[in-house]
Amino acid sequence: MSFLDYLDKTVVASKYFSTDEMEKIYNLGARHFGENYVTGLLTKKEKLKDHKDIKWHLIGHLQTNKVKNIINEIDYLHTLDREKLAIFIQKYRNTPLDCLIQVNLEENPQKEGIFLKDLPEFVRTIKKYDKINLIGFMTIGAIDDDKKTDIIFKTLNELKNNYHLQVTSMGMSGDYQIALKYNSDFLRIGSLFKGVI
Repeated sequence: MSFLDYLDKTVVASKYFSTDEMEKIYNLGARHFGENYVTGLLTKKEKLKDHKDIKWHLIGHLQTNKVKNIINEIDYLHTLDREKLAIFIQKYRNTPLDCLIQVNLEENPQKEGIFLKDLPEFVRTIKKYDKINLIGFMTIGAIDDDKKTDIIFKTLNELKNNYHLQVTSMGMSGDYQIALKYNSDFLRIGSLFKGVI
């Protein structure tokens, strides 16, 4: 099956695309768009404002000095990874925001995300903030290592179930099929759309 069969699960990683290209992807049936950068999301949201049914996801690292500008413009945040960010969300968000904790299952200090050993305490901490609606976990697979990615995605799915949460965000253009094997709820797909628009 093609990734296009999973548009209901797909968050289009739209940093790759102009708003004209995003229109074409929208016309294919995509309704979830994810940006890595605050400026890109705000600009594209304004240009596509007539499409009221688009759900906007921030899928990149969010700096605390950008929270005020973006936090009431998104429907989902995939990259909650520190309490300082939670404090800023609590301060500036008007209504509870659907958030996913980014989990660094490779435990690579060069990458963002909470290490597995720190996750229980972080989940408890996040529950103090009523402007954060914790719906699940996000992770990134291992680069060019399907076996390791398989273990990472299997683990994230188990974490979702263990914590009785609803959503996992895992799988990108190169590894979305592994993510589907473990029931990923959001696939973050970008470059694959280049071939269909």
